[in-house]
Amino acid sequence: MQGVAYFYDSDVGNYAYGAGHPMKPHRIRMAHSLIMNYGLYKKMEIYRAKPATKQEMCQFHTDEYIDFLARVTPDNLDMFSKEQVKFNVGDDCPVFDGLFEYCSISGGGSMEGAARLNRGKCDIAINYAGGLHHAKKSEASGFCYLNDIVLGIIELLRYHPRVLYIDIDVHHGDGVEEAFYTTDRVMTCSFHKYGEFFPGTGELRDIGAGKGKNYAVNVPLRDGIDDATYRSVFEPVIKKIMEWYQPSAVVLQCGGDSLSGDRLGCFNLSMKGHANCVNYVKSFNIPMMVVGGGGYTMRNVSRTWTFESGLLNNVLLEAELPYNDYYEYYGPDYQLDVRPSNMHNANSPEYLSKIMSQIFSNLESTKFAPSVQLNYVPPDMEEYGDVEEDTEKAKDTKGGSQYARDNIIVGDNEFYDTDDLKKERDVAHYKKSIIPNDYYEQEGAKMAEELENELKKED
Repeated sequence: MQGVAYFYDSDVGNYAYGAGHPMKPHRIRMAHSLIMNYGLYKKMEIYRAKPATKQEMCQFHTDEYIDFLARVTPDNLDMFSKEQVKFNVGDDCPVFDGLFEYCSISGGGSMEGAARLNRGKCDIAINYAGGLHHAKKSEASGFCYLNDIVLGIIELLRYHPRVLYIDIDVHHGDGVEEAFYTTDRVMTCSFHKYGEFFPGTGELRDIGAGKGKNYAVNVPLRDGIDDATYRSVFEPVIKKIMEWYQPSAVVLQCGGDSLSGDRLGCFNLSMKGHANCVNYVKSFNIPMMVVGGGGYTMRNVSRTWTFESGLLNNVLLEAELPYNDYYEYYGPDYQLDVRPSNMHNANSPEYLSKIMSQIFSNLESTKFAPSVQLNYVPPDMEEYGDVEEDTEKAKDTKGGSQYARDNIIVGDNEFYDTDDLKKERDVAHYKKSIIPNDYYEQEGAKMAEELENELKKED
């Protein structure tokens, strides 16, 4: 067990898409603050990834597109009127100050996370600044400019014969699916809202092409899906894919816009329903990269990503939030929870069983995991290691460099006077799902009761 590597760059929260734009990178900083104040930094190695270079970005994107991203600024925008149309930059994907640096941070985290998984330095890599799954080879789309997921998967493919990509964002992961649509080395599986909803792709019949036929799985869902219904689709589909495709690495995109009460989403998942997906994928014990994604109600996204970071470290975090830099955002309850609403679930059991039987029949033909011809593996990216260890500051603190301190993981058998032991309960003893099976029945009964009371009030 190598543990968890967590990638975070403190600059990421400084970038802003513009006033009134729903995408706010600040939520990554909020999540980080919660993760730190819950004490999860003791459990994992923390890294600030080297920002992705132009050359690295061009492993997927075209040179002219990356060149445009590097050169364009809000001040010189009028010089690029043709390119704005060509690369789809404008309304949804505005040009803002530091755009290229923002893309570099997002891409660098996913690429370095993948490189550490390749080298066996960790079992799980987390990069919440990543997960920008709509970006295409030569255009921006849906608030995404650089497809860090594709770059991460390309890095994983150097060592892994088969990679599985799972997307639980409310929007279809079109950029990643399109990138690997014709190969059997990456299977993409997206659970999303389909029908009069951005980006308009991800139909059940989109299954891949050429060598990649049947290696793209789309699960089109309707409004209001709740924890129980989502779980009844997610777990059987992923179980079948794991059995038949046998991936040697998994990338999980944890878009928070599938949560209840999202500004742009229309699903009804609670924090625990969303986290159950993460926990279920983790239970297969396959090297795993976890990236962020959508999520436009900031307080809910940061809560959920924090809870999921706890699960990835085998810790079930306490419901009461610790004091943190953004404590007032979480009022009035100050709890680590996102509750479902009583919205109507338009996903009937008949509709879902029809979808699943179609998916299973498509997967039938992938029963035998495709093999890969032996190839020369290009050398790894240069790893510079601890470049700060000999600086005056590192010698002065006698604790070594920041890099060395971030690498320290506190063992479960080490205790300090300052530890608040109530804050964590170890999930290692929690062999079952984090959500007891009767949780869904209880939640369902509670919601039905609330609905009944409301109807009585109306009468």
